[in-house]
Amino acid sequence: MDTVLVTGANGFIGSAILTKLQLNQQYRVRVAVRQSSRPYPDDIHVYDGLELALNTDWTSALSSVDVVIHCAARAHLLRDTSADPLADFRRVNTEGTLTLAFQAAQAGVKRFIFLSSLGVNGAETTSQPFTASDIPSPHSPYAQSKLEAEVALLKLAQRTGMSVVIVRPPLVYGPNAPGNFGALCRLVQKGLPLPLGWINNRRSFISVDNLVDLICRCIDHPNAVNQVLLASDGEDLSTTELLKKMGVAFEQRLLLVPMPVPVLKLGAQLLGKSKQAQQLLGSLQVDIEKTKLMLDWRPPFSVEQGLRKTAEYWQKA
Repeated sequence: MDTVLVTGANGFIGSAILTKLQLNQQYRVRVAVRQSSRPYPDDIHVYDGLELALNTDWTSALSSVDVVIHCAARAHLLRDTSADPLADFRRVNTEGTLTLAFQAAQAGVKRFIFLSSLGVNGAETTSQPFTASDIPSPHSPYAQSKLEAEVALLKLAQRTGMSVVIVRPPLVYGPNAPGNFGALCRLVQKGLPLPLGWINNRRSFISVDNLVDLICRCIDHPNAVNQVLLASDGEDLSTTELLKKMGVAFEQRLLLVPMPVPVLKLGAQLLGKSKQAQQLLGSLQVDIEKTKLMLDWRPPFSVEQGLRKTAEYWQKA
């Protein structure tokens, strides 16, 4: 039975991975966190006080580990007050990740699964969805730090023989999702009128359950070795279509007011919300054919199932 170490297990995605690993009972599971903020089952060994930093000693956490699933990161922030955001992201997401990965290779870890971001590809698609073979075009300091980590990890794999798997998801939704999706859930739950009834963009999303299923497939699949894999639900939606599906899932009648996109963009610009508007109004599509064919994988849950599970969480909150 292989031993799997999950970093960032307190977070939205890390905690979902932990739940999945516990349910299938095929692996011995460890978690590494900066600060233990929740109770863990007795059969899970918890290593806390571990920062993603250059001087962190991961020796104890990595002893006898076969696979690392690395979810911990400095997340992108809506209001980043850092004087040098790129330097701060690099310190954690690039340098901290490489410190962990180098020590993992030295400890004999066989596989290192890195949760990256679709932001590495870019911020928007026009005529064609993003693919894993596209030239990267990171659109933010966060995405840049993830790309630099990817490049260094693949070089480390070549030098050491430890296999690396890189997974780039788009927006991940599900129960207790943070950030913009959580804010959208609050608006839908309140049934407030939204001026988003005439948006004809196309966006890819992925439910946390589909993402976790893919990551778990990467633990031992031989075709995943040293690959960059894009992920999504396999169903692209416009913002208007997404909101309609959310209304059904939340059993909430929504008033979606049709308003021209140029008017919305102008209003967002005047309010200093252009970045948030782009995420609602622009297109961002993912081609997951490589992932599906290479790993013989299909997203096991539909968008409707993912949104219903999300709505059930919010209705109990």
